[in-house]
Amino acid sequence: MSSVADRAYEPVIGLEIHVQLSTRTKMFCGCALSFGEEPNTRTCPVCLGHPGTLPVVNAEAVHYGLMIGLALDCELAPRSIFHRKNYFYPDLPKGYQVSQYDIPLAAGGRLGDVRIHRVHLEEDAAKLVHSGASGRIHGAEGSVVDFNRGGTPLVEIVSEPDIRSASEAAEWLRLLRATLRRIGVSDVNMEEGSLRCDANVSIRPAGEATLGTKAELKNMNSFRFIERGIEAEIARQEAIVRAGESVVQETLHFDPASGALTPLRSKEEAHDYRYFPEPDLVPVAPTEAMVGRAREALPELPAARAARFERELGLSSDTARLLSFRGELGDYYEEALGAARADGGADPTALASWVTVELVPRLPDGDPSASRVRPDALARLVSMVGAKRVSGSAAKEVLTAMAEDGGDPEAIVAERGLAMTDSADLGAVVDQALAANAAAVAQYRAGKEKALGAIVGAVMRETKGRADGGAVRELILERLSQ
Repeated sequence: MSSVADRAYEPVIGLEIHVQLSTRTKMFCGCALSFGEEPNTRTCPVCLGHPGTLPVVNAEAVHYGLMIGLALDCELAPRSIFHRKNYFYPDLPKGYQVSQYDIPLAAGGRLGDVRIHRVHLEEDAAKLVHSGASGRIHGAEGSVVDFNRGGTPLVEIVSEPDIRSASEAAEWLRLLRATLRRIGVSDVNMEEGSLRCDANVSIRPAGEATLGTKAELKNMNSFRFIERGIEAEIARQEAIVRAGESVVQETLHFDPASGALTPLRSKEEAHDYRYFPEPDLVPVAPTEAMVGRAREALPELPAARAARFERELGLSSDTARLLSFRGELGDYYEEALGAARADGGADPTALASWVTVELVPRLPDGDPSASRVRPDALARLVSMVGAKRVSGSAAKEVLTAMAEDGGDPEAIVAERGLAMTDSADLGAVVDQALAANAAAVAQYRAGKEKALGAIVGAVMRETKGRADGGAVRELILERLSQ
């Protein structure tokens, strides 16, 4: 039997994702949502927990929660209730958080290869701001509380522990983020905290079914940090177990600057929060009309769109995922493809390559809606390349001009003299290049195939990139075989 130190271990990872909903007002009061406002200017007695106030459930937050549940293929609860989750912290003015506990809004779903344990509604806490080494904040030292965020509608999505690597966790979270953005319930901006992720990580001997003791990594706000944090925690637990010690259940903070993991607190159990039903709120019991409205609001989801792009258009998996996970890019591509098909033009695969490889680096802030390159204009340019009316290198020059000033690709090609050299002219240029590069011709005929590159280069320079490289090569080989 192998020793503990020699065993292979596998990670077991589950994610808890908090999503701020893009409603107009907070979860239980009429305060407007905000980001970057002056501290403590978006508050009222309800969200500050003043005595005698009564909360009212935000109907649009429930609608968004139902949309998320349906998008994640969950069972919607016919009746769910809110609870008080009791704990004491400076960012929680009431001394409890209103959340859903044993009867969540939705449960038992799936996204990709990962099962969804539950989807529930709750309110966000306020925001603590620490002065640290930077000195004073708003004239104060130490820590201050901004209650603007307190009461923001949240949906918490909890996965089953189906993830087996840090990279898989980051990739699945990208799919979830794309899905939430696509259905329009949140801007899922991780930098602004609209989407925050906690990871529950444990390890076990490979091949075993029993779960190990988990540690929780809190509030990671980028895909790269999530991946690095999980990798660091897996390594930490493996070192503990191989040393013959036991992993302790606790909550940890990952510092992306140093790569260090530091304990925050021992991990709480449900009984630590002393949950009890919120007496001031009625149960959430979605009607058929509410569920129907949520279902009708769902667009084609990213996973289904990617599968369609692969199945119907023959796109590679990576290209299909890029176009689908970035919904605005997929919309641009489909509009360009529609224009191409109307003109009997561009190949779907070639057009996808031009969108993802050439257009994306030329987009302001990566947003195609802000680009001067119209989808139909890009489709015509790609069609011109396919018809050998302009070379690939010349087309890239045209695309750069279009990205800067807009315009029509045919007009830019004509203005700059970038039209493909016709076959008669190209033959003459090839003959001149062969005559001017006699040494390269001799080397090629002596068996040095790389010498062909010098002749091709001479032709491309002479034509200023207006010749098709493949046609040039074929013509040179034809001449050399005579």
